[in-house]
Amino acid sequence: MRVLLIEDDATLGEAVRDHVISGDHAVDWMKTIDTGRGALETTQYGLILLDLRLPDGSGIALLKDMRARGVTTPVIILTAHDQISDRIEGLNSGADDYLVKPFNLGELTARMLAVSRRYSGRPVSLMRVGDLEIDAADRRVIASGEAVTLSGREWAVLDALSARPGAIVSKAQIEEALYAFGSEVESNTVEVYVSRLRKKLGRDNIATLRGIGYRLGREQ
Repeated sequence: MRVLLIEDDATLGEAVRDHVISGDHAVDWMKTIDTGRGALETTQYGLILLDLRLPDGSGIALLKDMRARGVTTPVIILTAHDQISDRIEGLNSGADDYLVKPFNLGELTARMLAVSRRYSGRPVSLMRVGDLEIDAADRRVIASGEAVTLSGREWAVLDALSARPGAIVSKAQIEEALYAFGSEVESNTVEVYVSRLRKKLGRDNIATLRGIGYRLGREQ
């Protein structure tokens, strides 16, 4: 999943970025509303982690603007404001969840997964596609009754495919999930990891549509 972190505190931002990356997600870290807005204009994100008090304005203003423009990407607010009124304002402005600083990074991971499941229409982390059983929360996958071990990059590709089971996911969409800004995109990375997944999960579970993209499971 590609995550946008908008946070100006260097210590917290670095900790959150590194923690989210350790969960096999790509992270773009922006420190102002202006740069965050620019990132949103060019990239499709799976989740946004948004601070409220930023050097060039309020995160609430950015959130309201996003929702007014029809941006439906889920948002978790990260803030030192612990007043009930602040939480209500954030949720009423379109946030999906709220974490008060300081927070436990493990709790952040749990909330990210919960929000992502709600956004994708899957209320539980466990999903079944053909003979595959995928548990995103526990990072567990079973193929034909056998547990399969995946690398971080393999999980990232599977996450991108399983977000839309039965639908075509383009190579560009998978690359967006894999790479943050400034990362060097290798031309054959997607093909390599899709090939590895097909060997581990079964060739029939991932279809390759040449020149179009890839599909997990049967066509919708």
